[in-house]
Amino acid sequence: MSEHEEILRQVRARFGAVARDPSAERRFALGRASALALGYDPEELDALPPAAVDRFAGVGCPLSLGRIPEGARVLDLGSGAGMDALLAARRGARVTGVDMTREMLRFAAGAACGAVRFVRSLAGRLPFADASFDMAISNGVLNLCPDKARVLGELARVLRPGAPLLAADILLEDDVDEAIVRRVGAWSD
Repeated sequence: MSEHEEILRQVRARFGAVARDPSAERRFALGRASALALGYDPEELDALPPAAVDRFAGVGCPLSLGRIPEGARVLDLGSGAGMDALLAARRGARVTGVDMTREMLRFAAGAACGAVRFVRSLAGRLPFADASFDMAISNGVLNLCPDKARVLGELARVLRPGAPLLAADILLEDDVDEAIVRRVGAWSD
């Protein structure tokens, strides 16, 4: 198994465990309280299935970074249990959520509506034609991808030219020490 495959295996296992039992996660914030702290609207969260909100593991609020046009074809990269995808659909988008974690996708599929579908795929091998989407959203996923250049290349390929990416993520600088990592917390071991 390559190093990249091992990283993906660990991330898949970690978030599979979060999907099965979010209350067992102690290393990073999850769920409604985390979403509220990141700026999500409580009334919007109330309108979503609890399973999608309870398993929210994002690091920001990408939907606050730009407008979702009515009828836009939106890719949610690393959709997890589907909270951001469902919110984008409530704003009038046609959303395709992509995640590699089978357990998360079970919850997402249970919450899907006519304007949202979910697909199991790796971020670096998207099963879509070139220029399939008008925009993409991503929340706390790029930092988990071992081959970021490939993932960003895939996003560029499936987005129409000039289409925006609304992303919230974690970026580390070279001089981050162990004390900062302990304070901020690890996303995957």
